[in-house]
Amino acid sequence: MTMIRRLTSDSLRPWATAALAAALLAGCGAFGPGSAARKNSVYQNERFAADETFSRLFDASVNDTCEAARRALLSQGYVINTATPDSIAGTKRFQPEGEVHVEISFTIVCVPEGGSGKLATAYVSALQDRYNVKRSANSTSLGVSAIGSISVPLSSTSESLVKVASETIPAGQFYDRFFALMQRLITQQGVEDTKDLDKTGG
Repeated sequence: MTMIRRLTSDSLRPWATAALAAALLAGCGAFGPGSAARKNSVYQNERFAADETFSRLFDASVNDTCEAARRALLSQGYVINTATPDSIAGTKRFQPEGEVHVEISFTIVCVPEGGSGKLATAYVSALQDRYNVKRSANSTSLGVSAIGSISVPLSSTSESLVKVASETIPAGQFYDRFFALMQRLITQQGVEDTKDLDKTGG
């Protein structure tokens, strides 16, 4: 007599569980955090292309180029943090919203080009930091000795800025406007130098 074993839901459950686990493991390999990180890696967008506008060649010496950069920042309300003949660093703060603060930090490095000393390239990078206002409640107690051990709680709120984002401003019109202002200042300085030479008969 042949006995036929009936497959019940209880007997199928271990097989279904194993198949589901295998599918999940396969899915983790294709769509897991590691895959998402590789897909969204920032460095993949770094083209290192020659047409990036983080630099500009100027018909001026290193000193004159960096001086133009310094004056350009000062004319727009930036505070100069450090200044040397070949590098400038400055910052400016903004408050676009009530509890949002933004700080832009400029770094300019001037490098000579050629052997004549009359050409220089300005490399410019601007960093934008974004802060939010964070409030925290502080409580203190005021002891009243005349009445005994009664204390009155006094609450106060302290505020602090918390950095929530930091990003290098990408190449584009932002830098183009800055380079245009530098070029205008260099041209003006060249005109003034020419006038001074004419006056002295040099």
